[in-house]
Amino acid sequence: QNQASFVIAMSLALASSSLALNVAPRSGPVKAVAAEPVASKADFAYGLPGNIAPAGNFDPANLLEGTSKSEVYRWREAELTHGRVGMLAAAGFLVQEGFHPLFSADGGPAIEQIPALPPAIWFLMTLGIGICETLRIQKGWENPYSGDGQENIQKLKADYYPGDLGFDPLGLKPTDPAELREM
Repeated sequence: QNQASFVIAMSLALASSSLALNVAPRSGPVKAVAAEPVASKADFAYGLPGNIAPAGNFDPANLLEGTSKSEVYRWREAELTHGRVGMLAAAGFLVQEGFHPLFSADGGPAIEQIPALPPAIWFLMTLGIGICETLRIQKGWENPYSGDGQENIQKLKADYYPGDLGFDPLGLKPTDPAELREM
């Protein structure tokens, strides 16, 4: 009985997940767009940094095969953004375990202290995150409403390098491209 219920539940879950990926057909005519170059073995990931010894050109799932430069750059932008958020979140959890000026020293794990913040702090945090995200989007992403169709949706600007938001208050970024590549 339990095994049959499990098989039915898994079958329904798999069927519904494939339905979730269906994309609505385009309503307008399809335009011909010049094909972008695809990744080659000579220039791993279009020259993006990240292939280091001993792994080298590490792509075990072969995701780069036949992938356009704009798509690889979009993946890198997502990778860097999520990595930065994860590092900030980890640091925040560690800091508030021992130092929490916003709380009344009630102790307990940080996950229980965050919901206890006053609404004004939540508003300020949301506002700060919104401002940072707005600046990041304006710096690196094309306007999705420009153009005739949907060609600018989730598209990086042509002159934008993934992760380069121009924020370097200590002046640590090298000006020489060779030095930047080595860094």
